[in-house]
Amino acid sequence: MTTATARLDLRIEPRDKDRIAKAAALRGMPISTFVRDAVLREADTAIAADTVVTLSVEESRRFLAALDAPFKPNSRLKKAMDAAKRLAKH
Repeated sequence: MTTATARLDLRIEPRDKDRIAKAAALRGMPISTFVRDAVLREADTAIAADTVVTLSVEESRRFLAALDAPFKPNSRLKKAMDAAKRLAKH
């Protein structure tokens, strides 16, 4: 069992605290547990929204086709790779 050591304090309106207390009571849990669970759930949602990319069916097809296509460096990349080879020889 782990012991929580960090604190998070916030100031809220009394009516908001009453709403939270009522919701926690309806779930049969302490206010702190209810708030922690709700905040962590929202944090996970925000992180997922920033890290997950959702593609349409057409975008998915184009992406997979690009992955399956053979690699063809463009002229700028070829020049950069040649320059890197020259630098590596020094």
